[in-house]
Amino acid sequence: MQDYSKREQIRTQVLVLGGGAGGIGAAIAAAREGAETILVDRQGFVGGNMTIGLPLLAFLDAQGRQVTGGLPQEIVDRLIELDASFGHRECPLHNSTTVIDPNIMKIVLFEKIKKYGVRPLLHCEIIGTTVENGELKSVIVKGKGREIELFADVFVDATGDGDVAFMAGAEFEKGQYANGETQPPTLMFTAGGFDLQRFMNFLEDHPEELKHGSSMKIRPGYTAEFLRASENHVFVGLKNTISKLRQEGKCPIDRDTIIYINLPREGYIALNCIRILNFDGTKIEELSRGEVESHLQILPLIQMLKEHIPGFEHIYLSSIAPFLGIRETRRIKGLQMIGEEAAVHGVIPEDTIALGSYIIDIHSGSGDSTIIKSLAGPYGITYGATISKDIKRLMLSGRCISVDPVVFGSSRVMPTCMAVGEGVGIGAAIAAKQNIAPEDVDVQAIRQKLREHGAILSLDETVD
Repeated sequence: MQDYSKREQIRTQVLVLGGGAGGIGAAIAAAREGAETILVDRQGFVGGNMTIGLPLLAFLDAQGRQVTGGLPQEIVDRLIELDASFGHRECPLHNSTTVIDPNIMKIVLFEKIKKYGVRPLLHCEIIGTTVENGELKSVIVKGKGREIELFADVFVDATGDGDVAFMAGAEFEKGQYANGETQPPTLMFTAGGFDLQRFMNFLEDHPEELKHGSSMKIRPGYTAEFLRASENHVFVGLKNTISKLRQEGKCPIDRDTIIYINLPREGYIALNCIRILNFDGTKIEELSRGEVESHLQILPLIQMLKEHIPGFEHIYLSSIAPFLGIRETRRIKGLQMIGEEAAVHGVIPEDTIALGSYIIDIHSGSGDSTIIKSLAGPYGITYGATISKDIKRLMLSGRCISVDPVVFGSSRVMPTCMAVGEGVGIGAAIAAKQNIAPEDVDVQAIRQKLREHGAILSLDETVD
């Protein structure tokens, strides 16, 4: 029987739980402000979905203005130095794409946490919390047979799923308001042997394979010529071919298009195609089902592409992501909530700590379709949306911040999560150092520090 009297105890000023985009942003920013900071993750690396082949989307808005800077830009600059990114490129479909090498991203993020003095605690699973009178006192983690109780002045839930907030009893929402569906996960994998020019020739002969429905007519220009013009692109299409193959019983995936990311390595692409339906990423049984089902779709999908799509004839499996890419689970209720109306109308309040600009992108949780809505410009993500409304000393970063399910379709992308995290980390550090609650921190002081580090907080500051 476990002797809990021997549980280790560690104290820090800022404790960030989860090392994905939101956690990295928060941990680095807090440590950069001089706060003692521990970053916990269950993997043996940090970066989360930034390390599985996905691109960084919407550094630019629909007008081509750069709306995300600061720490996210610092990381991209380092990737460019290492030939691990092509930088930002406008895209009619995604506003902008920033293709990255996922393996080099892992190295760059370790460089950054070491440079700024973040203390990593990896290979740890969060197993519990202690809460007294609505105040979070500690988080308990376990790894390699050890249990550690972590105490902090400020806690940041950057788990993506809001696990810490959930364990602490925070109020949350999950899924779409109409039906409760959550967006499905995917298992990313990379393939080598891709013949880009042959595939571009095919698209030029079959432009109908790049049509995405009426919602995408808002921004024309997503053509074979656009894709061929730069290696920095993300392909979404083949709807007609996929529909035909599905009717013939030859399509192993539950989605209506193929998505690949052209990696900064010749002949290599990352595929974002697998979709596990009717899925709840907060249940270990569902995560287990998803891992099995998605892995078993990879080889049939590769075979389908090899047999039916020019340019894919010689592809081969190169690597598989170490975990499912979860799109949506819990959204924790904060002191404020960002709603659809504010995002659609581009509302940027005075307490904004990051701008969101990605399209509203909602993948069906029960079918093969995707709802896409363009936004004319950026909207503000406020500091109050990153503070739990009912658990004291608990802040939120990444995709579990307080937004409605429609805004979530936009705010969940990684540059936005990292930008939010940078503001959260500064707020957490100030709160810890001044011994005040996160909600009592002067938001304008946070904003000033963000600007000093190159963050973009208003349309007046966007870069053309």
